Amino acid sequence: MKNKKRDGKFAALMKLTRIEHSIMLVIAVIAAELETAGLLGIQILWMSEQYKILFSLITPIFLSMASFAINDYFDVETDRANKRFDRPLVSGALGRQTALNVALSTFILGVAVSYFINLSAFVLAIIFGVLAFLYSYRLKDTLLVGNVYIALSMVIAFIYGDFVVSGNFNLVPSIVIISMIIFLSGLAREIHGMIRDFRGDARVRQMKGLVHYIGIRKSALISLVLYGEAVAISIFVFFFYAPFLYNIFYIIPILVTDLALMYIALGYMVHLDGSKSDTRFFDMARNISLGAMALALLAFLIAPLTAAV
Repeated sequence: MKNKKRDGKFAALMKLTRIEHSIMLVIAVIAAELETAGLLGIQILWMSEQYKILFSLITPIFLSMASFAINDYFDVETDRANKRFDRPLVSGALGRQTALNVALSTFILGVAVSYFINLSAFVLAIIFGVLAFLYSYRLKDTLLVGNVYIALSMVIAFIYGDFVVSGNFNLVPSIVIISMIIFLSGLAREIHGMIRDFRGDARVRQMKGLVHYIGIRKSALISLVLYGEAVAISIFVFFFYAPFLYNIFYIIPILVTDLALMYIALGYMVHLDGSKSDTRFFDMARNISLGAMALALLAFLIAPLTAAV
């Protein structure tokens, strides 16, 4: 019985911290390190400074856990209104104090580990961690600022991976391109999230975001345009930029990702009246978009590994 209870609490902690996002961030960091240094450069760095590579993977895991835990801590009433029984604080699997303790401890650990990498990685870790807390406390209620932050948080892993390897604040062109693609698609996904949670956010938080000011249909249209721009850039680089240049191992998963994202974007233009079928579509779209972005991460990881093939 004790083992079952312990296993249940562990599973709840994994849900609280959205551990799948931490895994995606690790993939993003590795991809960025490969994009910046190349496979040979990473091998040389591994032989000389193994701890730097290992620490670079630990920091994003802990900071991601902290950001999701503190978000649930502040958002518990909104999640209840949106009937998010998958959230452990709403279901009662965990208490708010536990969420706060997890957030603070993982934030401290994540920043502490980054200190031993280099100054640029340490500074970025502090900035991201502080912004994560500010977002959950206040920024998410500010028109578009919170959404832009979330989109940037998806990009930060790539910038961080570049900083780990380079040790400075300069970005290689491929990281800039990836950052543009991730930012645009991340912002589009965030606007879809606002549409999905609009009623609960307005009722509990009196939140007046983009959807409140321009309406659901125009918000969905903006998401469609943002996704379209991300798709266009992801295909454009296949013809012009290394390591994506004519790389078949890159373009196949990216095309699958692009098709999935455009399906979601067009679907949101149709499912707007709040019916049960719309709710089912929103739930499905959330999972599909997460899977599509995970596939894109794999494409960005595979590209530098197969560039010479």
